[in-house]
Amino acid sequence: MADIKVTNMVKFYTLSLLAAGPKHGYELLKELEGRLGRKMSASHVYPFLNSLKQKRLVTINRRGGREKKVYQLTPNGKAFTRRMFVKFGDLISLAIEPKLTICMQCGCKVYEGGHEESVGGKAMKFCCQYCARSYRSRH
Repeated sequence: MADIKVTNMVKFYTLSLLAAGPKHGYELLKELEGRLGRKMSASHVYPFLNSLKQKRLVTINRRGGREKKVYQLTPNGKAFTRRMFVKFGDLISLAIEPKLTICMQCGCKVYEGGHEESVGGKAMKFCCQYCARSYRSRH
């Protein structure tokens, strides 16, 4: 498939914004600034957009009085973006998974907090006090 490297958050967010729908360059810059909390320049975004265009992952249409370039993902671009989202999701899972606990009653995964209780002299983790109560009543 495409030989495009998504090596930073600017590129990842650019794909994310394009996945939501067509955007012109200035609109992308402003939305990236809002999401990343820092000033963006054209040199942060346009080289990546050009590489996406060269690999036929985006098309460019001209709209408006000043004929702004509007970037839109092609079907291949959408497939590429979905694969990037899966890879990013896998990275997030790897980072979060070791920090999850599983409720002894319902089996849901809890990232932070939860409820810890001693049952039969053994410390156990639950998502909430209601699951702890239900577990105690059954055991």
